Formats: sequence, structure tokens, C-alpha cells
Amino acid sequence: MKQILSLLLLFFAASLHSQDKQKFLWFDATANFERLSFKDSISFYLDKTKSLGFTDVVVDVKPITGEVLYNSEIAPQMKEWNNYGRDSSFNFLEFFIDESHDRNLKVHASLNVFVAGHNFFNRGVVYNSKPEWQSINYTDSGMVPITKLNHKYSAMLNPALQEVQKYEISILQELVEKYPSLDGIILDRVRYDCIEADFSNESKILFENYINQNIETFPGDIFEWKKNSTGKSSRVEGKHYKKWIEWRASVIYNFIKKARQAVKTINPDISFGDYAGAWYPLYYEVGVNWASNKYNPAKDFDWATSDYKNFGYAELLDLFLSGNYFYEVTKDEVEKLNEVKVNRAEAAMGKGKEYWYSVEGSAEIADSVVMNAAPIIGGLYVEQYKDHPEQFILAIKMCLKKTNGVMIFDIVHIINNNWWDEIEF
Repeated sequence: MKQILSLLLLFFAASLHSQDKQKFLWFDATANFERLSFKDSISFYLDKTKSLGFTDVVVDVKPITGEVLYNSEIAPQMKEWNNYGRDSSFNFLEFFIDESHDRNLKVHASLNVFVAGHNFFNRGVVYNSKPEWQSINYTDSGMVPITKLNHKYSAMLNPALQEVQKYEISILQELVEKYPSLDGIILDRVRYDCIEADFSNESKILFENYINQNIETFPGDIFEWKKNSTGKSSRVEGKHYKKWIEWRASVIYNFIKKARQAVKTINPDISFGDYAGAWYPLYYEVGVNWASNKYNPAKDFDWATSDYKNFGYAELLDLFLSGNYFYEVTKDEVEKLNEVKVNRAEAAMGKGKEYWYSVEGSAEIADSVVMNAAPIIGGLYVEQYKDHPEQFILAIKMCLKKTNGVMIFDIVHIINNNWWDEIEF
């Protein structure tokens, strides 16, 4: 009897603890384009969202094509997707905000920043008007524009280009001005495509300015591709490799700093958030240091210079959404993995068995490097748990236990799997 009573008290305490946490539900732009083209449909799904105990919603207003879901004087508007046309007179975002607020749900608008094309559809800004903005990737086959890398669906931009940064900040400013009742914005894909990006001549010049010297051999002084006896290519680091890693992090840091200032100048009360992958030990490959600037990664990782810590941007955030995108929930599960069967596809992910390749471990490393500089919300990709609802439930509970809340990506997967009952708050 005492044991049962103890378990009930623990469950009750966990429930009370969960009630204090933020719970975000993400609404992707293209996956829900037709579904969210009708007022009654938006109202229906927001009713469901509220009834499940969510506190916040994230509405994607700038998908990877670079188009936006509102009437903009800067970016092209997405009026059609997947052969469905939305009524252009329907102010989708205004209605979404009003309906959310009627249900006491906070609304955060998300924007894919350094991407402007969908390679699977040959669609977007880099296809139509700004091809010179696209990332140039240094692959084992040489220099390739990202629109020619057809296995990549996101046509990423070169973040170091000042005209790209000015353009993206102008979109943020316009959005915040047009929709003053927004509770927050969340930046997504504020990064480079991968370790192979960007190797354009413009990036070479900017890097030379950063280190105040000319590069003798480019890109070899950064890294070069070499084949082994079996013909497999691998990267060999050059003399400027670590400084290059540092410079890329400085590019993203300085953009985040400028973007925050631009947004807060218009609306000081709006929440300024960022969404990034939680696998910090490898995330330098996409040019991002989302840690606190008080944390020194050079003590733990050989890829970091002593100055890399200066470009940790957690202090610039009001909210950090970490993508804890792992099927394995606990650290113990990772230990039992068959490494050959590991299947991870997100940017900068590897195939190792380190503890942070789990929801629990990645949440712990996020906490250790952010150092309370910003609230961390653990994010889950629902489709990773397809046919395993019990694992999804455990992942939700782990995020609520280890972080300041949970973010579910995306509502479309909840709908398709009919997992409304699986979301336990």
C-alpha cells in the first residue's frame, strides 16, 4: 500500500511539474498549406491544440522556398503549393494569431532564414531571381552550386553575404511591423548547409579579411578531399581549418545579434527565439555556436579555437528550441545500439554512440553548454517514432523532465498518425 501511494505521489508531482512548462506545437507551412487555407479548419486544429494542454503554437510563415505566407513587399508570397491555390484575399497569419489568442495560446512565427529554394521542385528565390546567393559547396567532386546537388532538398544560401543578411533582416522587420500582436519569432536554418559550405570566392575574400592575410591555397588551406586505398574520399584539414570554423561561427553570431536588435527596436516585448539541432559536439559543421559565451568548447573539443567561445549566442536569445531528434530516448538505449543500423539524416549528424545521441543526452549537453543563458525547449520530430507511440510518449516525458518544456514537430504527423491521445501532458 505504501509503495502504491508513493508511486501516485510521484506521478502527481510530475504532473504538477509539467503544468509549469511551455508546450509548443509546430504548424509547418507546406505540409499544412491546404489544410490551413480555411478558417474553420484553423479553428478546429487550434481547439484540438488547446484541449491537449499546449501553451504555444509555432506557425511557419517562411518555408524553404524563400516565399512567405503573408502579403509582403519584400519576399514573394506563396499562393499555391502542391497544386492547391489559397485565396489571396485571406489574411492567413492575422486570422491564425487572432484565433490562437482567443484560446489563450501564444503565437510564434517561424522563418527559414538562410535558405531560399526547394531543390526537389526547382522552386524558390534562388531559382527565380537570386541564383548568386546560393551556397557553393566544396564536395569530393569539386565546387558545386547547391541547386545542382539534387539529393539536398534545401537550397541553402551563403550566410556571409551582406546582401543576404540585409534582405533576411528586412523580412523580419516587415513581419514584426505588420503583425504587432505576434508573441514571438523563431529563426530556423540560421546556419550553413554543412561543413562543405560555403566556398565561393566571396567567402574566401571575407575570410581573408577576418584573419588579415591572404590564403595561399584555396580551398586546400581549409581542407581537401583525399581518397584512400579503397577509393573512399575523406577530408584532410588544412592549416586554416580551425580558424575557418571560428569565422563561420562569427558570421552566424553577428547575424543573430543584428537580427535581435532589428526586431527588438520595433517591438521590445516580442520573444526572440532560435531553433537548432541539439547535437552540439557536431553542430560547428554548420557554423553555429548556440552555447553561452561563458562556455569554452576548446576545453572539450579539438575543433574549437580559444576564441570560438566568443561567438556563443545563447545570451542573445529569449528562447532556444533544441531539436532533440533521436529515436533513442535514454542514454542506455544508445549504448545498446547496433552502430551499423544507425540512420540519422539531419545536418551535421554522425553515426556514433555517444550519450548525446539520445533525447536525454542531448538535453543534458544543451543544458551544460547554454548555462541558463536562455530557456531550453526540447524539440521532437514525431515521424521518428512512427509505429512506436510508446517511444514518442517517453520522449515527451523526457523533454519535460530535462528541459523547460517540449516542442512537437509537426502537427501534420499527429494528424496522419492519429496520435492525439498519445500526447500526454
